[in-house]
Amino acid sequence: MGHKTALRVNAFLVALIVTSGVYAHGGVSVENDTCIMSIGPYRAHFTGYQPAVRASQEFCEDIPVVAKSIIVLDFISQPLRVMAVDFRVIRDVNNIGNNATFADLGAQSDIDQATVFYREPKQFPRGSVDVDLEFDQAGSYIGILTAVEESTTGTIEHISVFPFSVGVTNWWGRLKWIVYSLVLGAGLFAWSSRSTTAQKPAA
Repeated sequence: MGHKTALRVNAFLVALIVTSGVYAHGGVSVENDTCIMSIGPYRAHFTGYQPAVRASQEFCEDIPVVAKSIIVLDFISQPLRVMAVDFRVIRDVNNIGNNATFADLGAQSDIDQATVFYREPKQFPRGSVDVDLEFDQAGSYIGILTAVEESTTGTIEHISVFPFSVGVTNWWGRLKWIVYSLVLGAGLFAWSSRSTTAQKPAA
């Protein structure tokens, strides 16, 4: 394999690695540069703002600094508009991290004790939910959104759990894909060099 071929393979693998790192935490993922929240079988756009410190800049999940924050959920799935939806934010007191599930949060009393924000269940017929959040310290938090669906078979609760951080810079999360690509590139270059040397006819 020549150097140009190795570089092409390296570029492809780097793109693959970076793409695999684009997904966010828990119930929120990144699709076509848009944050999408999964709520059971339903979906909503997730957009965050900090107008006092970041003007109109949008963020997806992780909140850049400790300041007043606004989260806007726009329902993609029409059935969500007729459901009672509540929204809660708790501190990640047990350091569950990015893979947190609702089962990891413990009993309702544990959730209540860790709660820093709660909005009562309400219908949003216009399909948009605005949440104003005031955080007093940096750290890890977990958002919980519950949508209650009434059906002919009974009541179904759809719960979305999404961990996020406030005022915390995850340098390793930002740099690890660059490090991985550099290591991979160095390995491919060394392998290509040995392959090219082995193919040269002896003098």
